[in-house]
Amino acid sequence: MSASILYIEDDREIGGWVSDFLRDKGYEVRWLLSGEKAIGEAATCAVAVLDVMLPGLDGFTVGQRLKKAYPGLPILMLSARTSIDDKLQGLEFADDYLTKPFHPDELAARLEVLLRRSVVKSAEPIRVKHLSVYENENRIVNEDTGEEMLLTGKQHQIFMYLLQHLGRVMTKEQIYESVWGESYIEGDKTLMVHIRYLREKLERDPANPEIIETVRGLGYRVRA
Repeated sequence: MSASILYIEDDREIGGWVSDFLRDKGYEVRWLLSGEKAIGEAATCAVAVLDVMLPGLDGFTVGQRLKKAYPGLPILMLSARTSIDDKLQGLEFADDYLTKPFHPDELAARLEVLLRRSVVKSAEPIRVKHLSVYENENRIVNEDTGEEMLLTGKQHQIFMYLLQHLGRVMTKEQIYESVWGESYIEGDKTLMVHIRYLREKLERDPANPEIIETVRGLGYRVRA
């Protein structure tokens, strides 16, 4: 399975050739022109590559939010800024910092290093009741049956977001904004429907869920 890269770059010319180069290297690339939907897109990505100068939210802000939401996600910052202060600011949360202009082979080499480190860190599955979750492979296995649980993209993003905040109650607003990248509208049933489908796939008894808990008046949480 090829690694999925979240790539955020607003310069269409640079973004185009970098995306094409990485795809030629065998990566799946999700290229965004801004960071507004980064949290939702990052849920199933193995590494994030962010330009510092972005419209709206700058790369530093986007990177900090990504690291908070997904502490294990490797982040590589790209910037034409060469001052030591900028590099230090980026490296407060990022795992690497590459200045522009750069050779694409150097970018690929640095990504390989980050991905190797990430695989070593997350090779062991996370156990949640009867499930084994392999983050680095985007796989969920039912240990009762040995079968792999197949989720849709949104289902996977919701579950991984809750898993990243294991044991914590996440509000409907937080989950919706993370996964859909849009503000939650009170009364919208979209998230509730996705949670129901998730339970039908993951729970031993969907009517009495043990994994995805509803905390009335607050939101949802995954309990180990």
